[in-house]
Amino acid sequence: MWREKLIIKRLDTEGRRLIAVSDIHANLPYFKGLLDKLGFSDGDELIIVGDFLEKGKYSLETLRFIMALCQKGNCHVLCGNCDTWPDAVDSELGFWRDKIVHYMLFWRGGLIWDMLAELDITVTEELDFEPLVPILRERFMPEWDFLRSLPHAIETEHYIFVHGGIRPDIPLREQIGGDCMKFDDFMSCGYSFDKWVIVGHWPVMLYLPDRVCANPIIDREHHIISIDGGCTLKDDGQLNGLIIPHEGSEDFSFASYDPFPVRRVKTAQRGGEKSYYIRWGDNEVQVLRRGAEFSLCRHVRTGYEMEILTKYLYSDEEFCKCNDCTDLVLELREGDEVSVVEETSRGYLVKHKGVSGWYWGELI
Repeated sequence: MWREKLIIKRLDTEGRRLIAVSDIHANLPYFKGLLDKLGFSDGDELIIVGDFLEKGKYSLETLRFIMALCQKGNCHVLCGNCDTWPDAVDSELGFWRDKIVHYMLFWRGGLIWDMLAELDITVTEELDFEPLVPILRERFMPEWDFLRSLPHAIETEHYIFVHGGIRPDIPLREQIGGDCMKFDDFMSCGYSFDKWVIVGHWPVMLYLPDRVCANPIIDREHHIISIDGGCTLKDDGQLNGLIIPHEGSEDFSFASYDPFPVRRVKTAQRGGEKSYYIRWGDNEVQVLRRGAEFSLCRHVRTGYEMEILTKYLYSDEEFCKCNDCTDLVLELREGDEVSVVEETSRGYLVKHKGVSGWYWGELI
């Protein structure tokens, strides 16, 4: 899957509504919640833009749920970099032989973890993976066959769906599957396309320097849409569903799902004058003052100081990494609806229209 030339599925949508969902990451409750919110029906075409497995709790269950959806003919699934597990029992067994147990124990889950659990096999450091491969192949043959069948891209008359990204200077069929599945920071490359390119893989909030917004990014100048809302990976993430009313439409909209309780702002709040977003990949901090609930920290690379929830710090050391965090104070009006991510003694970490930040007043 990684070394193959791009496998492309051509799709004629026949004027039906298109829905694109990416990076479910084994979060089946979010996926079911989003489908309900979208009113997904047999009259729609659902395109899952890869990374529906791993990181979350329900890899095998999510896979089987998606396989059942595909039996109706209007669900189409792409391979993401987290969905390439046939390689682990086929061509890349040598690579995974010494790594798979460490990987499973780190995440305490994943597709093969779930498969072994169904076989009543407990993953321990002493587990010898290779003798289990023939058993896994035979016991889960439908699941492996489905995963092996996945294309890297879906192309319609006006859109190209691919997990990570593509290059405009190389013919589509000449590009390599692995390069297109794991195309980090795709929207920063400055590429432009004739057809709309819809991608996931890189959480949209990583593109913003000073705030956290989980909503899809629609770049009309370059014809690119990025839809990964950080489901499972970000505590305040959401699962986005891009809605295209019919083939050729540029009247894009979206729906999103998260389980956070919705409340209303009692007293208006002015927005803060400055903020910063410490995020994955650049999240080393120095703890200047550690508190029971909040700790004053300095971001190592920039020197920016902010109060961080102490539970977001990864260790008790002075220099450590931390969970994604922001000190943005949201501008909110009385009656605004917000989703509550964290409730603290000082106030609330909330989301308003996809943007995460702090509210210091009272919610009703």
